[in-house]
Amino acid sequence: MTDLPLRELVGYRSGDKGNLVNVAIFADDDEVYELICREATAERVKAHFGNMVLGRVDRYEAPNVLALNFVLHDALAGGGTRTLRSDNLGKSMGGSLVRMTIPVPDHLATRRRARPDVQWARDIIALAIRQPSGPS
Repeated sequence: MTDLPLRELVGYRSGDKGNLVNVAIFADDDEVYELICREATAERVKAHFGNMVLGRVDRYEAPNVLALNFVLHDALAGGGTRTLRSDNLGKSMGGSLVRMTIPVPDHLATRRRARPDVQWARDIIALAIRQPSGPS
């Protein structure tokens, strides 16, 4: 077994409305879906967010699309227009959820999701460091 963050195994979509956050995680295959059903419980998600989510966490299973949908209640300190928190809306909460680690059998740990090729960004940064801009 290996502990991996969910982002290595699933994709996600998230959003918010009022004081609720919705995060759906999507598996690529049945075996990973069974794993996240077992390990990504509403209780673990609530514990992962700690005092950021004051209400309950509901989990809905959508096996037809290999997804789990989590609804986090009282999660935005009053909602987007009322909160004093900075950058706390649904997109941030989705990114935080997929950082939650779960135990993964070794044979599934090798099936990590492909990462986008960002070499182009590294090349731009390296070029900018070598050739500082501005007046000479």
